[in-house]
Amino acid sequence: MELIQNINDIRKPFRNAVITIGNFDGVHLGHQALFRQVVKKARELAGTSIAMTFEPHPIRVLNGNDYPPLITLYEQKVELIAKSDLDVLICIPFTQEVASIMPKEFVEDILLKRIGMKAIVVGGDYAFGKNREGNLDLLKRYAGDHGFEVIVADWIKISETLPRRISSTKIRGLIIDGKVEDASKLLGRHYQIRGSVVTGRNRGAKSLGFPTANIKLNDELCPKMGVYAVTVELGDRTYNGVANIGYSPTFNDRIFTVEVHILDFNQDIYGDKIRVNFIKRIRNEKKFSNIEQLSRQIKKDISKAREILVGQ
Repeated sequence: MELIQNINDIRKPFRNAVITIGNFDGVHLGHQALFRQVVKKARELAGTSIAMTFEPHPIRVLNGNDYPPLITLYEQKVELIAKSDLDVLICIPFTQEVASIMPKEFVEDILLKRIGMKAIVVGGDYAFGKNREGNLDLLKRYAGDHGFEVIVADWIKISETLPRRISSTKIRGLIIDGKVEDASKLLGRHYQIRGSVVTGRNRGAKSLGFPTANIKLNDELCPKMGVYAVTVELGDRTYNGVANIGYSPTFNDRIFTVEVHILDFNQDIYGDKIRVNFIKRIRNEKKFSNIEQLSRQIKKDISKAREILVGQ
């Protein structure tokens, strides 16, 4: 997949471009369905399959500090979209100037003249241009004037019994509630956080007998406090583990931490980058009367995690 990070880097229109446009936070199953339709249509036209997104997320430019945490930051979003078989990802730096582009200008100057759009795949609530003044009716009118095709994709439902469509908002809420299993069903993968391993309080191995990797998060969205069965990606290898998110109430620290005990692992990984996939929530965080009780509970958590992670 070719990554274009500035619209001005496009020197000539793409061949029979088929495009979808969105923020794609989470790159969930609904987004993936859009990408598949773009790829299919582009193959029919012997053309170029394209996704367009924005960085930063438009809401951050338009709403100041009033915005929810992102499910996937830019680096991960690009990685996930790259798995979709699209030919090109265009990332437009989003500014107030970009926000002020009128719908007609966006379609004619950017999509048609610059990109060479022959078809566009969108969801039923697609809006574009200044103040989101462009809607499907307007897009279809432009299509009639300029000879491109508008394909309105069907919503991907949460389940056959739930008519609500998959959305980033729904997934974000599930993760915040600790319902990582439900979130994974909508994402099409396990929810993942990323960060660097930093020096902790040297209690895991010394006090409890279980060494932990303390993570300095890169991500904005962290699951609900508690204990989780996880898998850990370190370099090109994947390990099983148990993660604790919270404030370590037994020690009265009042310091928020994300700690991971990697099962059957004994290496120095301080400073390394780590990726943690959340498989299932085991329990709430709890204050114990003493370190011995906590240590016994951790042994139970590890045993439970091993059961959960069989076959992962």
